[in-house]
Amino acid sequence: MQTNVASMSLAEAAWPAREGNKLLRSAVLVVAGVAFMTLCAKIQVPMWPVPMTMQTFGALVIGAAYGWPLGAVTVLGYLAAGFFGLPVFSGAAVPGPAYFLGTTAGYLYGFVAAAGIVGWLCERRFWDRSPVTAGLAMLIGSAVIYVFGLAWLYTVLVAIRGVAGWDMLRVLNAGMIPFLVGDLVKLLLAAALLPIAWNVVRRFRD
Repeated sequence: MQTNVASMSLAEAAWPAREGNKLLRSAVLVVAGVAFMTLCAKIQVPMWPVPMTMQTFGALVIGAAYGWPLGAVTVLGYLAAGFFGLPVFSGAAVPGPAYFLGTTAGYLYGFVAAAGIVGWLCERRFWDRSPVTAGLAMLIGSAVIYVFGLAWLYTVLVAIRGVAGWDMLRVLNAGMIPFLVGDLVKLLLAAALLPIAWNVVRRFRD
């Protein structure tokens, strides 16, 4: 049977929300999204000039697939898991409340905002349907993450701690420049995978 999926998020098209399953569906998707974010955080790919983790990829893809606001709520759930001490973050990061006051915490907050914005674009503008617009959505989401991350890094190091030798240029060199190559790879990967996922969902629904 042909079904119209033009106005749905990817998650809604794959698993439609009905009157009797809305709460269960949302809970399952949030838990699955938190698990996906955790897996992405633990993946480290050797790259130049720094290893690439897939945390950003996870946040943006969840936003695109879940739409707004479920995407943002799911990433917020991921942060909540880390806040309460679960080992969900990348590398040897020690979770807990103190981690959210560190120099890299701004990027975590940026994940939530980026998931919400990308989710809105993909749910309302359907930017996840083609590689070009999916890539543009990922680019906007990545920029949002950098805005949060760099602003927080500058505030903590310069405005609050007054660490000598740090200015905005040094913050950019430490908090953005080394990660641009990896973020470009993740952007291209997400832009390629999202339209493929849509094609698979449409085939199963038709």
